[in-house]
Amino acid sequence: MPNARASHLTRRGLLSAGGALGLGVALAACGQDGRGRKDASGKAAPTSGPWSFKDDRGQTAESDYTPRNIVAFTGAAAALFDYGIEVTGVFGPTKTADGKPDVQAGDLDITKLEILGNVWGEFSVEKYAALAPELLVTDMWEKDTLWYVPDQSKDKILKLAPSVALWAAQINMPGALQRRADLAESLGADMKAKKVTDAKARFDKAAERLRQAAKAKPNLKVLIGSGSQDLFYVSVPEMSADTLYFRELGVKFVEPKPNAQGFFEELSWENAGKYDADIIILDNRTGTLQPDTLEAKPTWAGLPAVKAGQVVPRVTEPIYSYAKCAPILEDLAKAIENARKVS
Repeated sequence: MPNARASHLTRRGLLSAGGALGLGVALAACGQDGRGRKDASGKAAPTSGPWSFKDDRGQTAESDYTPRNIVAFTGAAAALFDYGIEVTGVFGPTKTADGKPDVQAGDLDITKLEILGNVWGEFSVEKYAALAPELLVTDMWEKDTLWYVPDQSKDKILKLAPSVALWAAQINMPGALQRRADLAESLGADMKAKKVTDAKARFDKAAERLRQAAKAKPNLKVLIGSGSQDLFYVSVPEMSADTLYFRELGVKFVEPKPNAQGFFEELSWENAGKYDADIIILDNRTGTLQPDTLEAKPTWAGLPAVKAGQVVPRVTEPIYSYAKCAPILEDLAKAIENARKVS
């Protein structure tokens, strides 16, 4: 689980209330009956038969027709895009301070999307309603907690359209991939398209390569790290879908003593060397410290993996499509293949 999420969870009760929006106005903006509905551009949209999808909360999203006006957490939107399903709006990290696509945006053309919020706690209910949403899609790190959907406006948001939440934790990477693929297929994606089948074949090949790399170097130990100005976070491998799968493939991880939430251990920089590690996979998300910045911290620079040049980026919140996850496996396999024991 991402380290930044710790502050997210503790800040939930402190986030200020969002702008007021009368439910009647919102429903009027989204009103449709499935017979002559319109998409966000105002163009008439074709109807289809009933649609439903049971999400990982155990809730079933239902509609008289397959949703077209979809709003999604940025990473979920990027995964759907890889299967040919486009969204009209996104929320969550989408663009960096210089206006470039965030790492979680994948291949999305962010200039064509309504961005409802770009940071934690930011979600414009007014903009959401104006899109006439037919489905909301997001990740779930804890049961019934919708990723990047603010608690203070959640009830208003969920009244406007059906919602789907899919695990990013408490499931392994193949499981998370399958659930996104299932959703995409329900929305009309062609899962037999060459682009999709080629990506799946590449993923399977990459998984076997990682398995063989881990088997060939069983003594190497990997630390899952994330840096902030004051703390170094060491994550628990089984708590995220990606690292849980890496462990299933044979990768040996540092096992920290997590805090009460169970996702990671927070270390002061003075104690950054608490655990021996041969490779560090370092959180690559916008807002976390990267190696060029961490060089200024003596305890970081002194870590054996750092001195050996065995620090590689970690895609902490993967885009769960086969096309995006295959390179993650390949990169870790390569790092293990090229690494030496230093701890």
